[in-house]
Amino acid sequence: MKRPSILIKSLLPALVLGLAACASETAAPPDVPEVAERPTYVIGPQDALNIFVWRNPDLSTTVPVRPDGRISIPLVKELEVAGKTPAEVAADIEEELSQFVQAPSVTVIVTSFAGPYDQQVRIVGEATEPKALAYRDRMTLLDAMISVGGLTEFAAGNRAVLVREDDAGNTQNYTVRLDDLLEEGDISANARLLPGDIIIVPQAWF
Repeated sequence: MKRPSILIKSLLPALVLGLAACASETAAPPDVPEVAERPTYVIGPQDALNIFVWRNPDLSTTVPVRPDGRISIPLVKELEVAGKTPAEVAADIEEELSQFVQAPSVTVIVTSFAGPYDQQVRIVGEATEPKALAYRDRMTLLDAMISVGGLTEFAAGNRAVLVREDDAGNTQNYTVRLDDLLEEGDISANARLLPGDIIIVPQAWF
């Protein structure tokens, strides 16, 4: 049995007002570190890329990134793109095409976003619909909870844990207050997320 989805809908006006009031401040649980800078998006499997080659419409195309992280385009049979930025992929394509085209100019636009697996945000446990989400710029706990439909009635939201890996590869666990955020509209319980974050929602003790 799940918590009625109407709960989130009924709280949205209060949450929107709270977010507007805090727009000039960064509201986050004290045990979750603030995000120092906005992460750069890198391409992952299942992304779709629009590749535009200036003055060469026959070479311009839209292709999906295969599960192995590679693409195939006209005149370029295999190109590794996963883990690179669109600008880096454009430079790689220009280098490959320079064998056939004089001074090629390439633009790469991501049209469908999934991102590398290690940069997605995952919600597991007592979420209504546990899933992996493509990270979005300035994504927060509230965004993630709306995307998974909130919590089940068995969730211990205030004992949820955010698992984050630092630049040195060390894993840190932070307690987050999802019940306060979703049921009380407490925007101070909201927190900025990073690519690779995992939110674990435990079951309540009965």
